[in-house]
Amino acid sequence: MNPYPIDIVGLKDKVALISGGGGGIGRSIAEAYSALGMRIAVLEIDPVRADALSKVLTAGGGDFLVSVGDATQSADVGRIMDAIHDRFGRLNVLVNNVGDHLRSQGSFVDSTEEQWEALYQINLRHMFLVTRAAIPLLRKAQGEASIINVSTIEAFRGIPLLAVYGAFKAAITGFTQCLAVELGPEGIRVNAIAPESTNTAQIRGTRGVPAENQEYIARWFPIGRFGEPGDCAGAAVYLASTRLAGWVSGTTLHVDGGALAAGAWLQLPHGGWTHLPIIARDGYSPSGS
Repeated sequence: MNPYPIDIVGLKDKVALISGGGGGIGRSIAEAYSALGMRIAVLEIDPVRADALSKVLTAGGGDFLVSVGDATQSADVGRIMDAIHDRFGRLNVLVNNVGDHLRSQGSFVDSTEEQWEALYQINLRHMFLVTRAAIPLLRKAQGEASIINVSTIEAFRGIPLLAVYGAFKAAITGFTQCLAVELGPEGIRVNAIAPESTNTAQIRGTRGVPAENQEYIARWFPIGRFGEPGDCAGAAVYLASTRLAGWVSGTTLHVDGGALAAGAWLQLPHGGWTHLPIIARDGYSPSGS
């Protein structure tokens, strides 16, 4: 049963596609959309995660289709678009959620062209590929359409040992802004979400901090915790809704607990603030860092 019998956000019966929607942030967005009465399509590369999401959406009584496929492959993207056209006839919301950075951490001087290409494929090219294929379906929404690109807070600050990843994520900002201008006259809004470290399968977050170091977490972020997938889901609900965000386009929501605003400033254990390191090891970063 829909827990929101009053459609306060205006999303009931709207159609959404989430790439990489089988786990973490993508799954949380899919579940939130479904709970609000949206019809859901998901492109997920992992069959196990796809099956798990299907079971959850079935239990919730949602109208959905889940396709196992790779968002970096044209054939798989074409299949999900055809399925959406046949099943729903249009698309109101596209969430480009796929991304990865763990496959090539290291100094830039030691990086390879093969690593650059892999990062490009999963962090930027797939966004071009899926968005281009989705635009004809978004046009059918007749002014009730929204594209949401999931980026990262690292697109707005320097990150060591992940220079190429950071560069591609920064490019998402330009892509978002340019497409917002290009598609705005057709009633298609384009925005991005930039999360800080969020508890997902990729990010260790809270569970990566030993018990004896958990006290540090409250001082790492102005809002004293790591992010949760639901934080980004809330932002995605807002950006999807024409009723709530109908005049919001070309912008990025920083879902980061205030981290970007704080810069290097951290809370001290007994009050006050510092922008200088105060511990040799934080209990979160890998050994030797």
